[in-house]
Amino acid sequence: MNAPDRHEAFLLEPGEKKVEEKIDTRMPNTSYFNFNKEDHTLGNLLRAKLLSSPHILFAAYRVPHPLFPTFELRVQTDGEITPKEAVTACCKDLIAELGVLDRGFKREYELRKMVGQDQNGL
Repeated sequence: MNAPDRHEAFLLEPGEKKVEEKIDTRMPNTSYFNFNKEDHTLGNLLRAKLLSSPHILFAAYRVPHPLFPTFELRVQTDGEITPKEAVTACCKDLIAELGVLDRGFKREYELRKMVGQDQNGL
C-alpha cells in the first residue's frame, strides 16, 4: 500500500518542528505557518477562529497532499497585531473553549450516569 506508516502521522521526527512560520514579503502583515503532523481538523478550527477576530483580514489553509499530515495556514492582519500574535491568541482561545466543552461533557456524563443508577435501583 502507498500510505505511510500510521505512527508517521502524529510523531515528530528528531529535529522536526510542529509549527514553522514563513513571512510573506509580497503582502504586508502576512505569514505562512506550516503545521507538521496535523490535518483538516486543526486547520479548519484555526481558520474559523481567526476569521472571527476583527484584526484578521485573511485566513485560509490548504493541505498540499492528502497522504502527508501537514497543512499550510496563511494569515494576514491589519497591522495592529502580527500574524504570529494572532495565531498564538487563537490557539489560547481554542484551548480555553475546548476546556469548557470538556468540563461540560464530563459533568453531563456524570449526571446521566447518576440518573441511570437511580432508575435501575427502583
